Amino acid sequence: MTAPATMTVKSEAFTEGQPIPRRYTCDGDNVSPPLAWDGVPAEARAVALIVDDPDAPRGTFVHWVLLDLDPASGSLAEDSVPAGARQAVNSAGKAAYFGPCPPHGTHHYRFTVHALSAPTGLEAGAGVERALAAIAGASIAQGRLTGTYAR
Repeated sequence: MTAPATMTVKSEAFTEGQPIPRRYTCDGDNVSPPLAWDGVPAEARAVALIVDDPDAPRGTFVHWVLLDLDPASGSLAEDSVPAGARQAVNSAGKAAYFGPCPPHGTHHYRFTVHALSAPTGLEAGAGVERALAAIAGASIAQGRLTGTYAR
């Protein structure tokens, strides 16, 4: 079951459907963009972020999973992991942000914020499948910002 899309996600770096600036990609500084969200339900006990590329040649490539952010935070500064939040391993095998890096063509990058009914409780470096399952199991609302990138 998918949580309802009742949250709004924005970035001062790019807007919905528009190109992600090079700074936030593997061709630039490879740092995470600033994000802001609202519409987190009052009953949320944590927030998680998944950044993925559904256009990857071998199936969806997960670029970043950030777990158990404070539900009252409402934003994420550029190139930051807030105190108490943990990074799960991405599809590149690292517990870190890995910016857009398409092998060819224009790809879509989804920045999906999930409000969770409970923290995942997963440790830093948790496996990507385990982290995605924990998020899916606790997600009560979500919002998404999609940007594009081509090399």
